[in-house]
Parts: sequence; C-alpha cells; structure tokens
Amino acid sequence: MENEPDHENVEKSLCTKTTDEELNKSFSLEASLSKFSYIDLDKELEFRNDLIDDKEFDIPQVDTPPTLESILNETDDEDESFVLEDPTLLNIDTIDSHSYDTSSVASSDSGDRTNLKRKKKLPDSFSLHGSVMRHSLLKGISAQIVSAADKVDAGLPTAIAVSSLIAVGTSHGLALIFDQNQALRLCLGSTSVGGQYGAISALSINNDCSRLLCGFAKGQITMWDLASGKLLRSITDAHPPGTAILHIKFTDDPTLAICNDSGGSVFELTFKRVMGVRTCESRCLFSGSKGEVCCIEPLHSKPELKDHPITQFSLLAMASLTKILVIGLKPSLKVWMTFPYGRMDPSSVPLLAWHFVAVHNYVNPMLAFCRGDVVHFLLVKRDESGAIHVTKQKHLHLYYDLINFTWINSRTIVLLDSVEKLHVIDRQTQEELETVEISEVQLVYNSSHFKSLATGGNVSQALALVGEKACYQSISSYGGQIFYLGTKSVYVMMLRSWRERVDHLLKQDCLTEALALAWSFHEGKAKAVVGLSGDASKRKAIVADRMVEILLHYADRALKKCPDQGKIQVMEQHFQIVLMCWENRLYDAMIYVYNRGMNEFISPMEKLFRVIAPPLNAGKTLTDEQVVMGNKLLVYISCCLAGRAYPLGDIPEDLVPLVKNQVFEFLIRLHSTEAPPEEEIYPYIRTLLHFDTREFLNVLALTFEDFKNDKQAVEYQQRIVDILLKVMVENSDFTPSQVGCLFTFLARQLAKPDNTLFVNRTLFDQVLEFLCSPDDDSRHSERQQVLLELLQAGGIVQFEESRLIRMAEKAEFYQICEFMYEREHQYDKIIDCYLRDPLREEEVFNYIHNILSIPGYSAEEKQSVWQKAMDHIEELVALKPCKAAELVATHFSEQIETVIKKLQNQVLLFKFLRSLLDPREGIHVNQESLQISPYIIEQFIELLCQFSPNHVIETLQVLECYRLEETIQITQKYQLCEVTAYLLEKKGDIHGAFLIMLKRLQSKLQEIIHQDENTKEDPSLKDVEETTVETIALCQRNSHNLNQQQREALWFPLLEAMMAPQKLSGSAAPHPHSEALKSLTMQVLNSMAAFIALPSILQRILQDPVYGKGKLGEIQGLILGMLDTFNYEQTLLETTTSLLNQDLHWSLCNLRASVTRGLNPKQDYCSICLQQYKRRQEMADEIIVFSCGHLYHSFCLQSKECTIEIEGQTRWTCYKCSSSNKAGKLSENSSEVKKGRITPSQVKMSPSCHPSKGDPAIKKATSEPVLDPQQIQAFDQLCHLYRGSSRLALLTELSQNRSGESCRPFGGSQSGPAFNSIFQKENFQLQLIPPPVTED
Repeated sequence: MENEPDHENVEKSLCTKTTDEELNKSFSLEASLSKFSYIDLDKELEFRNDLIDDKEFDIPQVDTPPTLESILNETDDEDESFVLEDPTLLNIDTIDSHSYDTSSVASSDSGDRTNLKRKKKLPDSFSLHGSVMRHSLLKGISAQIVSAADKVDAGLPTAIAVSSLIAVGTSHGLALIFDQNQALRLCLGSTSVGGQYGAISALSINNDCSRLLCGFAKGQITMWDLASGKLLRSITDAHPPGTAILHIKFTDDPTLAICNDSGGSVFELTFKRVMGVRTCESRCLFSGSKGEVCCIEPLHSKPELKDHPITQFSLLAMASLTKILVIGLKPSLKVWMTFPYGRMDPSSVPLLAWHFVAVHNYVNPMLAFCRGDVVHFLLVKRDESGAIHVTKQKHLHLYYDLINFTWINSRTIVLLDSVEKLHVIDRQTQEELETVEISEVQLVYNSSHFKSLATGGNVSQALALVGEKACYQSISSYGGQIFYLGTKSVYVMMLRSWRERVDHLLKQDCLTEALALAWSFHEGKAKAVVGLSGDASKRKAIVADRMVEILLHYADRALKKCPDQGKIQVMEQHFQIVLMCWENRLYDAMIYVYNRGMNEFISPMEKLFRVIAPPLNAGKTLTDEQVVMGNKLLVYISCCLAGRAYPLGDIPEDLVPLVKNQVFEFLIRLHSTEAPPEEEIYPYIRTLLHFDTREFLNVLALTFEDFKNDKQAVEYQQRIVDILLKVMVENSDFTPSQVGCLFTFLARQLAKPDNTLFVNRTLFDQVLEFLCSPDDDSRHSERQQVLLELLQAGGIVQFEESRLIRMAEKAEFYQICEFMYEREHQYDKIIDCYLRDPLREEEVFNYIHNILSIPGYSAEEKQSVWQKAMDHIEELVALKPCKAAELVATHFSEQIETVIKKLQNQVLLFKFLRSLLDPREGIHVNQESLQISPYIIEQFIELLCQFSPNHVIETLQVLECYRLEETIQITQKYQLCEVTAYLLEKKGDIHGAFLIMLKRLQSKLQEIIHQDENTKEDPSLKDVEETTVETIALCQRNSHNLNQQQREALWFPLLEAMMAPQKLSGSAAPHPHSEALKSLTMQVLNSMAAFIALPSILQRILQDPVYGKGKLGEIQGLILGMLDTFNYEQTLLETTTSLLNQDLHWSLCNLRASVTRGLNPKQDYCSICLQQYKRRQEMADEIIVFSCGHLYHSFCLQSKECTIEIEGQTRWTCYKCSSSNKAGKLSENSSEVKKGRITPSQVKMSPSCHPSKGDPAIKKATSEPVLDPQQIQAFDQLCHLYRGSSRLALLTELSQNRSGESCRPFGGSQSGPAFNSIFQKENFQLQLIPPPVTED
C-alpha cells in the first residue's frame, strides 16, 4: 500500500502516538515522495509547504531536516501494486508514490463554510469506514502522453474514453489508443488533419471495442477501425457548421450514435453500408433554438442485461439549461419524460448518469441527474402494456456544487465538487464514506469547446457560463473504475477491497479502527464492500479469520511490553487477557499469551487437560468443542517437543531444551495437581491415548526422530515407552486397534539401526495371543489389520514364524497368511487364502494373472500357481465366469478343452463358455487367437438352447465358426422354430425358413380360434402379432432377390394363413379378436403390395371358393384399404411425374441455351505459342476455343498432349487451366471434370473469332442430328449437379411402367426381377427442389 501523505496528518488525531512516533511519521511523509523525479520533488515540497498548516495539524518541529540523499535512499515498505477487481479489465501498472485515498488540505485555505464542514466530517468517516478508494497514476500512459506532445507535436490531452482500450484525444487532432498493458497500440489521425479539424473535443468507443468516434472542435466527426487503425468515415455534414462537437456517444446499437454540438442541438447518426460504400444519415432530435442541450447520456446495458425489456426502447437522456428530457429512439422517436430544474445557479453544470439497480427484487435502470447541489434519482420501469413509467426516488441534498457524477456500482456513487474534491457516497443511506482531494490531477476542462473558440465563439452566454466548469470528456468510468484525465497524466480510482481497507488502517497503526471496520464487515453493516462473496456464513468465516489475525497482531504488540516473569503486580492485565480468551474460546490466543507474554508453556496444557480428561475417563463421547481442544492440545505438544512456537514461528533457541524437558516431565507425572484419590496413575498419557492413540504415538515418533546422542532424551524415551506398556497392556479399557497401534509404534522403533529401546519379547507374544484369540470374534477385520501393520513395521522379527502362521490360520487371518506365504514364496497357497476370504475372493484373478505374467517368478512357481488354479477352476468360474474365462484365454488358450472336461456342472460350463465365446460379455481377448474348434461352439449353442433359449438368435448373430447343419439339428432338437428359421435363411433355404415360421404362425392362430373370449392383453394375441411381424420381415428381406413366382410362393400362403381364421368365424358371432386379425391382415397386404401386383392379389382373393360365392362383404374392409392405397400411390405417381417433366423441360432448355451459346475468347493469340492465330497460315490448322476463354492452335494442344479419351472418343482439355491444377489428376469420367479449370465444355473448331474468306485454315463445323461429344459431356455435368439419376432415365422408367399392364409405381415388371428398376436402388432420391443455376 502506498504512503498517504495528505491523510497522514488527519489520522494523527485518531491514533494516539508519542512525539517520536509523530516525528517518524513526518519523515515517512517526505520519504514517500522519493519516487518522484528531482524536479517533481522540489515542486511537490514547495506546494505542500504552502498549504499545510503545522499548528492546525499539530505537526512537531524538526530540528534537523532530512537531506535529499537520505530521502532517496530510504526504503519504502508500503508500495503495493494496483490489482483490478475484474481480471478482464485493464492490466495496469499503478504503483504510485502518492495515494489519494484520503482528503487533501489543498483547498483548506478557501475559507468557506462547506470546507469547514468537510474537514469536520472527514475524521469521523475515516474512522468508521477507513480508506474506501484507491487512487493511482497510470505511469505508462502518462509518460507517453507527455512524450507524444514533445516528439510528434500531439498537443495536450483534451478527452478520454475507456473500454477494454483507453483512447486519449489531443488538442492537435490525434487520438492515442492504449492497450491493457498501457502500451501505445495506435496513433490515429495527424497534426495536418488536426490543423483543419481542430482539437478532439469528444470520444466514444462502441460495445465490442471495434470502432472509435472522434468529435472535433470545428464540428467534424471521424470513425476509426480500432483493429486495423483505418479511417472508415469522415463526417462533415451531420450538424450545422460553425459549432463544436461537445458530446458523441455510441448507443447499444453499433449502427446508431448520438452527438451534441455547441449550438445546443442533438443529432442521431445512423451508419449504413450499401454496396460497399459507408454512409452516415443524420436526424435532428432536439434543436438548440428550443433550449440548448449541454449533456447527453444514452442508456447502456451490460451483456447479461441485453434482453431486459427496457433496452428495446434505446433510451436517451438529455439535459438542457432548463430541464431534463428522456426520449426513446426505438421503435419510433417518443418523449417519455420531462423534468424542469427549478431554481439553481446558472453556472452549475448539468449532469446525467444511468445505472441498473435492484429495487424490490427487480433490476431496472435508474437515472441520476443534478445541477447544483441536489441529486435526483429517477427509476425507469416498463409495465405490462409496454409503456414506460418514471418514479422519483429519494433525492440527495449536498453542501457543495457538483461538476461530475459517476456510478461506481449500484450502491456507491462518486461525486466531484467544484473545488476538485471527490465525495464517495452510499446511495441508500446517503452517508458520505470518504472525501478525496484530486487537485494534483490537474483535471482537463472542456471550457474552450463549450465556448466554441475554434469556430469564433458563436455560442450563447448561458452555455459559455456552464462551460467554465465542464469536464465531461475528462472523466470516464468502466467496470467499476473511474479514469481522470489530467493535463499531463491519467489517474484511475476504484474501490478498495474489504481486506485492503483493513490493511490500510493497520499500516496507520489504527488497530482499534481496523478491528471496528472488520467487525462491520462481519455483521454486514459496512458500506461499499468489495471482495466478499458467498452466503452470509461464508463471508463471516472469512472476516472472522482476518479478525483473529488482527487480534494476534494486537496481542503481539501488547506482549512486546509484557514484563518479566515474577512481577505479579504488573501482570494482572495479562491474566485478564488470558481469562477473556478462555471465556470466548480463543484457545490459540490464550496459548499465545502464555507463551509469548509469560514464557509459560505448561499452564495451557493443564487448562486443556482439565476439560477433556473427565469425559474420557468416564467413557463419554466428546463434544465437538472438546474434540477441537484435544486436537489443539496434540498440535501444541508436538510444536513444543519440536522447538516450534504455537501456532506460528519458533521458540527462542535458548528456551528449546528447557521447554522439551518441561513437557516431558509434565507428561510422565504420576498424578495431576489437585488429583482426587481415585485417579489412576499417569493421567496425562492415559488421557492422550484415550483421545487419539495413533496421533499421540505419531507425535512421539516424530519427537524420537530428533533424539541424537542426548543421554537425557534417551532416558525420557525409554521411560515413556515403559509407561505406555504399563498403561495399555495392564488395562482392558483399550481396543485391539489401540493396542496394535502401540506395538506397531514399538516395532518401528525397535527396527531402527540405532535403536536404544528395550522391550520384553514376551510382551509381543502376549499381543499375538490377544489379537489371535479364537474366543473373541468381535473386531475381526480390525484385529487382522492391526497385526498386519505390526508385521509390516518390522515386528515379524519378534515372533516365531511357524507359530504365527498356525495362529493366523486358526483365527482366519488370511491376509496374515498371505503375508507369511509371500515371504516363503509359497504362492500357490495364497490362492487358498483369497478363495477363503469372502472380502477379497474376487481379487484372486488379478493375483493369478500377475503371478503368471509379471517377470520375476520361476517356471516352477508359475506351474504350481496354474495347477492350483486348475484344481479350483469350478470355484473360480462360480465366483466370476468372465474373469475365469479371460484368465484361461490369456494364459492357457491351448488347454480350453481340458478346462471344459474339468467343469462337470453344466450350468458352470455354460457360464464359462458364454464368457469365453460371446464378445458381448466384455472379455478382453482376441477371439481369433483362441482357435476354438467348432465342436466347442456347438456345445455352447446346445447349452444356450437349454438355459437361455430367448437369447439364441442374438448370440448366433455375433458368433462365428459354427457349422450350420449341426446347429440346425441342435435347434430342431430343442424345437426352437425362430432359431431354425434364422439358420435356414442364413443357409439360403428361404422357403424352408418361411414354412417353419408359417407353421408356427398357424399354430398360434389355432390357439386364438379355440380359446374363450378374453381381454385385448391376451398373451396369445401378442404372440400372433410378434410372429406375424417376424414372418413379414423374413419375406421383405428376401423378396428383392426372388422372381415373381417365388415371391408369390411366400406372400400368398402368408395371406391365406391370416385370412383363414376370418373364414371360419361366422358373421352372426364374430370372434373377439377379429378386429386385431383384420389389422394384421391389412398389414400383410400393405407389405406385400410392394412386391406383388395389386391385380394379382385381388385375383387370388376372388379365386378363393369362399369369397367367390358372394361373401365379399367379409373382406370389404381389406379391399377398400387396398383401393385407398392404390389411389394414394396413383396420385403420388402423377404428381411426381408432372414435377419431373417440368424439371426436365427446364433443365433441357437451360442446357440447350448453354450449349448453343457462342464463346468469347479472352485474347486473339494462342495461349501456348503466343502467336496470333492469323499469323500461322502455312498449313491448315484448327482454332480451338474453350468455355474458359482460352484459345489454342490444335497443333499446339497436340504437342502438349492435352487430350483425354472418354468413351472411345478423343476430347480436348484446356492447357492453362489443367496445368494450374496439377495437384489434381484428370478424371476419366467427364461428369467429374471441374467447371472452369479443365472443362472442355465446348470446343468450337473455327479459324478465328473474325474469320476472313481467304483464310485457308477455315474449316466448317459439321452439324449432325445427334449430340456431339462436347454436348454429351455438358449434359453429364449438368446431371452431376443434381446429384441424382438422369431425368431421361426417370422418364423412361415411368413411361414403361405406365404403358405396361402393371400400375404399380415402384414394383418391377412380372417378367424380370425388381432390382432392375432405378426406383429400387438404395441411393434413389426424388429431387423435388429447383435445380441449381449453372454458371455461364
């Protein structure tokens, strides 16, 4: 954080300091100036000497003033880089020597009452809210502005506009564009243009930061492209000449902008681009003759509010000298509100500012406007009818005259008064949070533009008077930041984060004020809060952590003055602090006070033990608060034994041995102070073991690591171990896990090479008996885990291994057995351990796989493991069939038959084979590498028919290598009709498959006929529907490959089978499922109509004896349905034929016009020999012209081999076009030749473009009644554009169908197979859209 010289003096009255401290403050004031250059330093010191009154601010006299060298060499600890709240905003280096966060006394000599009020209010607001704003200099931009004025005569800065870029206009007509790193990105304009247009008087950047509008003092307007730096528009006639541009503003619509000139008129600028020409249309919105407008402000919405209903009106606020107007530019121009000022000072500046605010859970725009010392707020809403309503809100009365108003967010506003002091105001409470002096910015004023001095000063006196204080173009806000343009610099101001505000007070040594400010953040009462997000509890937790740090900082300062131990009469205040910390549960603070203030390390432990020991001794559960205290106690003991201070820092080196000895002596005390008679021995160690055995032993282990050649420490170590054994082994209160932790700790200590501990080995045997006791079945997994940790920690050397294995097997500690077998390399026995352990039995597959695949195991070990796996193969398959199959397939694929013989259980064999052979089971083995015999596959299919008949077909679809004949016999054996039909169809016996399905369908229909009336949900009816659908699918799949007679042999028996039940049922008593059967029969008819002619179907039905005797009424519905289908298809055919005829006629007309069109050569010379075609007359030669416009002699083309053979005919290709496309080879198909590159679309043989009668090279083109090759090629290319079948082919096919006996639109003739028709091709598509227009 920067030093704050101006506010330093004000804050001295807030924080009581000694004279020495005040003297140091005055030195730090001057030291903070060391970052200025030498000249700036001189000016700054002179300026401050003139303004600061030593008596008023009680600044002590300095006997020996500091030298410049001492000032420049003094280090500054309070520099802090400027961090943006929004990372998407400018990345600006804003380290400044002067922070203007607090009020300056630069204007204290004005003597007016408002200044006196301001000086009285400032200390209160500072003590309550701290420094709210951070003010920083943009050094990079400021330096480059000064440099541009010196080097390129840019002139002084006159206007600023900020978006994701910063634009600064100058008095000589230049616009300097800076990026986020303060680097100069563009310099737009020139001084010559500036001499013609004058100074830049207004700037505006659009929403996406792609365009910049510049308004000039002589009235011109320019638009620039910020990406390329190009001038897009220069507008000179948008408003009356002789007036300066005061404001120019983009709206949210990038094609719409508003400008305001010094004549008081407002114009709407509409930007258009027609035929590549950029134009600008101007419309007058307000004439200056009705009242001069001096301020405009369009409503801008953020991207997240772009859909807000109010944005569609494109609102514009205008402030004239007498009133405020709010108008809507869209959808049509309309005035929504006018508001007169009332009585005011004529020199006051009208101000306008929009912002979206949340009121009653609705977000709406609010307009703030003022002229003078009263700020009015207007809330703008849109009702359900679409009208806009304006509601007055609480206005703000001030005691100073405003020249600028800026929203920094929806709750905080920043006001600039006429003496250049900023006032930060909370809008809702109207409380002034801070006052900041910015006179050193040397703000740029726009007075000359308001007076229109560049055009002769032809403005009214009232407007000129307002312009005296106008600074509209010098202040710009963006993303919560406010930018101020000075005569030689640019400054930025933003709200400090809550943490910065607290830290700022701490650096001023105002600890009480910092704590009060943090408390206001904690309680949610602070104003202008930035950086606190989340719900209330989360915010409170974050602030509470910072408050604890402040208290520790305060305690650290206080404890530095703490007296030595023993002076009880002056230590009472510190005991009061301890008592206060304990009552408020500030345990860290209490420990800190004891340690740092009184060098007392045992008392905190005694206090904490008194809280957690009683419930632990009574066997009660600790509360959350007590658990926290116990954890703090463990951490505190660990810190003390390690020589570290709690919670941070280190214990002084001279105290470390003393503290360690005190803590050890405390822990091994036989009894506590004031112990009751029934207290057990070693209460402190006992309490810590009960609280958390493992963590307490970890603390001891870390402490023992530091014991090196320290005789006393080694004695403490042995003493503590003996006490631990006495407390835990001789007491039944501890669980096996706790006892195991102790012996694991001991085993680790004994396994160290430099071990000095002694532990009786008999104790380990007792622990083994305790953990493996068969009489105690509780905590089985816990006891096993504890013993395993003990063995892994080095305790294995304390036991006899054979006895350990016997006891582990007896106790069913299979992990212990595995650990021991692993040591003895008996890997086969480990398989038994896995299979017996219900918690780990599935891990046996990974274990076997690792043994067999990972190198490092001998062949004998691998063989023993595999043999053991084979002995337990049934158990493995029953456990996880897919894992067992993957194991066999991976390691012993050649022994699959052996494994099958071992699997006597048929169910297990089925599961094993399914996992092995069915790829859907997820086995990760290449099926081709298995080389399984067909016999095994057929055995699996037979088992599949037994145990899962419903999944046979879908399994056969993914299986391979099975023999069809044997598989058919298996399925016939188990009477699986659908499966047999599927196999017969796959074999090619379509008729046999159909007969099986037909027989099954007939049996299902017989069941329906003979059953009683039932519901529609009858299962037998569902079976009939499913069987019918499967039979229809069988016929449809194979009818494409059959002739007409074979198709009729499929479809007519199926139709007969479906109609048979309807013949048997009488009309008097219809069958309950007759409607369902009719629906299925209609489905059969619709399906077969695509393959059998409709007359054939009707003839077959009428030939039936039943219907031939006048019973057609029973099949009336079927016949009517067929006729409807026929009528629909006939209508579709006629419509399609008509469309195709029209389409083909249009295409042929277009083709004829294209083919017969003459060619226009681009030049009159051959593109190969470069000679004019008339010059080469020594022999008969042909002139060849291509559609691309290139002209050649035929001999030249032949020499370049520019010919291709297409359908036995030689065709020419353009040499230049084909040579420019050498990356692609010429296609042999002329329809694939790209047009305009190698297209020989037309070849005309003529001597010249203008042939003469005497030219011997003339050869007439012969006309033939058929298309020549070039015309055929062009026609093929045109057909290729349509991406469908030839129109001629379509018409030919249709004419054949219509002239034949069959009226079926998509059926083949009876004499030939159906697939000869183009309509039966899979890629056939009807192109019913207009074809693309071909290029000329």
